[in-house]
Amino acid sequence: MTTQVEYGPHDALLMVDMQNDFCEGGALAVTGGNALVPGINVECTRALAAGALVVASRDWHPIDHVSFAHRGGPWPVHCVQDTHGAAFHPNLELPDTVIRVSKASAFDCDAYSAFDGTGLGGYLKERGIQRVIVCGLALDVCVRATLLEARREGFTTLLLSSLSAAVDPSAQGELHKEFAAADIEVIA
Repeated sequence: MTTQVEYGPHDALLMVDMQNDFCEGGALAVTGGNALVPGINVECTRALAAGALVVASRDWHPIDHVSFAHRGGPWPVHCVQDTHGAAFHPNLELPDTVIRVSKASAFDCDAYSAFDGTGLGGYLKERGIQRVIVCGLALDVCVRATLLEARREGFTTLLLSSLSAAVDPSAQGELHKEFAAADIEVIA
């Protein structure tokens, strides 16, 4: 499935957390995660061909991360560094030119946005990026946080809705209202 976004050299496609643990069969699976991969691959190819920057974020937790339930956090153990669950989906096509960004890699600090503690905002600005196009998992958690932070960083921000999935699909309508209020464009 492709979108109507026309990419250029001042754009960045940001694929959020397309990891094994967030897809079906993973520790914190989002229904429909596996089905997003072919469309995201097409979008990645389109973006790169147009000279856009492509970034793939990932949760990259230490073994006893503060967000895990056994440490008092809200989540089961997931995306532990150097495990199968933390790996990008095996069918996700990530050419060597794709920038990989790891987040929430400290024991005592959680991060949902790909911009949180990663230096991504400054890096994109240094590269002349003006517009950030976001897709991935999960729409109501890390994709949401990334979209809102991209706007706070001053980027024109778009959501590729058809290439994102929520933990709670019924929340999508309210999320789209929140995004519209934050001046984030939602592309079907």
